Amino acid sequence: MLLEQDTPPHAADAADPAFRADVLKGLADTRRRAIPARWFYDRRGSELFEEITQLPEYYPTRIETALLDRYSAEVGEIAGPGRAVVEFGSGSSIKTPHLLRATAPAAYVPIDISGEFLRESAAALAIHFPGLDVIPVEADFMHPIDLPADVTELPKLGFFPGSTIGNMIARTSVDLLRAMRASLGVGSLLLIGMDRVKDEAVLVSAYDDAQGITAAFNLNLLHRINRELGGTIPVDAFRHRAIWNDLYARIEMHLEATRDVEFAIERARFAMTAGETIHTENSHKYGRRDARLLLRAGGWTPLREWTDPDDMFALILAGAHPYRTAP
Repeated sequence: MLLEQDTPPHAADAADPAFRADVLKGLADTRRRAIPARWFYDRRGSELFEEITQLPEYYPTRIETALLDRYSAEVGEIAGPGRAVVEFGSGSSIKTPHLLRATAPAAYVPIDISGEFLRESAAALAIHFPGLDVIPVEADFMHPIDLPADVTELPKLGFFPGSTIGNMIARTSVDLLRAMRASLGVGSLLLIGMDRVKDEAVLVSAYDDAQGITAAFNLNLLHRINRELGGTIPVDAFRHRAIWNDLYARIEMHLEATRDVEFAIERARFAMTAGETIHTENSHKYGRRDARLLLRAGGWTPLREWTDPDDMFALILAGAHPYRTAP
């Protein structure tokens, strides 16, 4: 059962003001040009990311899906039935059925910034769970969200798969976890996927695949800027780069200028020299203690943890307990 939320329609040719602000500010900083990774996900970007998840080099989706298939029943035993499953950054919701079948929820609330893709995915999932209220919410989950009235009084189980938490620096990750806690409330649970630190060659190939799908995903950001902001960026003058930064334990994605370029975005003009980059994404990797510390800093108490035999990826179930002022 698909329930539509009341969200204001946007004109097809109206650029998101937050997108405009982030792009203009990010490109103007000549010390380190950067654009937040959340703007990858227009419709085409969302489609390309779904292709990435099927690539042989991209292990996170494959391993996390196997973990969900094996351990969702344990999550269901701990969570109990009748919760509202709230998925942050739901995308195609391809992993979600494993969790829904095991937890017998009263409702499913997928939240995503890509509205059209969100609604299509929610409609497809509602067909497979005809007795379940599916309530898509188009929103930026980086901030606390007022959940639909239909689920306000229900206990919540947050779902944040895909190691998306790794896209943020530690400070932003903590802020996000606190925002999730505020959205879901005390007594809620959060099932989160986190990628582990591992061999550099494995990591780099996962973000720079042989078929060039990740490169197309990264370059699509420039196409989006040109289309939605009237940009004149010569996309063929940029190439995709994936770099392991050991100091910060993260893969970085960049768009590197292969020649000197000049371009305009609305009334702003920019110039980049060959070799200069636009930093578009981070994907931080976490050891066991790192992951648990991050969750505790965000207001979540780790309860259970599941990983694959090679400790490549972890699913962690955490709870939002009342805050204590002393040990």
